[in-house]
Amino acid sequence: MSKRSPFFYVGDKYKLIDELKTYFPEHIRTYVEPFVGGGSAFMNVEAEQYMLNDIDSHIIQLHRFLCSNAKDTEQFIQSLLDTAKEYGLSCSYIEDIIPTEIKSAFPKTYFAKYNKEAYYKMRSDYNESDDRSLKILYLLLIYGFNRMLRFNRHNDFNIPVGNVDFNQNVVDALNSYFDIVANRDIEWHSEDFRDFFHNLNLDNDDFIYLDPPYLITFSEYNKLWNPGTETDLLNILDDFNARH
Repeated sequence: MSKRSPFFYVGDKYKLIDELKTYFPEHIRTYVEPFVGGGSAFMNVEAEQYMLNDIDSHIIQLHRFLCSNAKDTEQFIQSLLDTAKEYGLSCSYIEDIIPTEIKSAFPKTYFAKYNKEAYYKMRSDYNESDDRSLKILYLLLIYGFNRMLRFNRHNDFNIPVGNVDFNQNVVDALNSYFDIVANRDIEWHSEDFRDFFHNLNLDNDDFIYLDPPYLITFSEYNKLWNPGTETDLLNILDDFNARH
């Protein structure tokens, strides 16, 4: 069974990765992913080393943050739970604290109704801080709408509260991620894919997996993609194909 990233990234391929891997080589020396996103793909691929990139510096910072806590998982998860509790957010992983009257009045959105005030307080604290906490950012992602990672032009996190909370799925995904990254040789990069490709030095045992943004939608993670970037990527791939 494939493992899902603890970022629950929109567009991740964890449900398709077993099928996709049937097209992957049996042995991979260096696994390269220029558009890594939440990381569900690399989590499910065995390789000797990994070179992972995304132009979104926030998601790469969060990956590095989680990797730095992979050796002490219980303490890290407890720290997340403690912080959520300090803000008064619900944590169904621990206990169900949503009042019955809220569940009755809002049967489909009671998490959002209960967590709204606490979530916006946490979001405000994060945006107004001079030293923005990656732990708080991760919690904002977990409690935010569709668990999205989005910032406005002032670099403030601006996702509204979501109808979700810190549940068993979050803990399971974190533990899977920690088990996988703890002993892997991973290089994290946050560059434009063109710069990332330019610095690659690959051989025949290396493998590039591509899941770039799309031209056909207006999703948040596609906002930097256009016909020019699409053409640049195709030209790079043509060049790699000719040289390898």
